[in-house]
Amino acid sequence: QVQLVESGGGLVQAGGSLRLSCTASGSIFGSNVMGWYRQAPGKQRELVATITSGGTTNYADSVKGRFSISRDNAKNTVYLQMNSLKPEDTAVYYCRLQQIIGNYWGQGTQVTVSS
Repeated sequence: QVQLVESGGGLVQAGGSLRLSCTASGSIFGSNVMGWYRQAPGKQRELVATITSGGTTNYADSVKGRFSISRDNAKNTVYLQMNSLKPEDTAVYYCRLQQIIGNYWGQGTQVTVSS
């Protein structure tokens, strides 16, 4: 069994910054992909950024240059540093772990950016 626990969401003004964290526990394999997705009201869940256990990253075009994903493999933790936040970044942000035995999601953390 795998559990993902997210933290770091909140309310911030446009132009501000937030840092999200997600820690995985349970049956974690060394080779995996961790990432962040988000879902705004009335919209489908979309990819924000992913990072492999080897450190290869991928970003949605909408966040390139503003968001940075990183991870600490020893702690099974992934981070999302979000800078220059915009109102359109408002959403519930979900952590995801992809590994050979399955895909797992966190419970989500709300990020609200006021204009």
